[in-house]
Amino acid sequence: MSMSRSTIQRKTILDTLKSFNTHPSAETIYREIQKDYPAISKATVYRNLRQLSESGIITQVSVIDDAARYDGRVDLHYHFHCKKCGGVLDVEMDGVQGIEDVVRDMYGFQVDKHSIIFTGTCGDCAKDE
Repeated sequence: MSMSRSTIQRKTILDTLKSFNTHPSAETIYREIQKDYPAISKATVYRNLRQLSESGIITQVSVIDDAARYDGRVDLHYHFHCKKCGGVLDVEMDGVQGIEDVVRDMYGFQVDKHSIIFTGTCGDCAKDE
């Protein structure tokens, strides 16, 4: 049984995203895929990223004043956005388990999920200052 064209495209997009550890934008993913598949359309890449995100296979990371970024990881972790280089990096944190319960207890909200993005200057950029 062969894979359909849309399945191959989706797998290519997912594999390309997972090859990055920098949480690339849709445009970056598109440019990377286009190197090997010049006929792929930008609309196809954007549509598949949206569908993968909506289905929970990938995570969309929204950074203020920047294009949406995509993350192949869907486990609970946080992000750091460097204002200087624009990088979006993973932040592993223990000690915030139960934060959704705290918000529920304090405000009466029913929290389905949460995200935290720290903003500042990454270690590499701080060294250059």
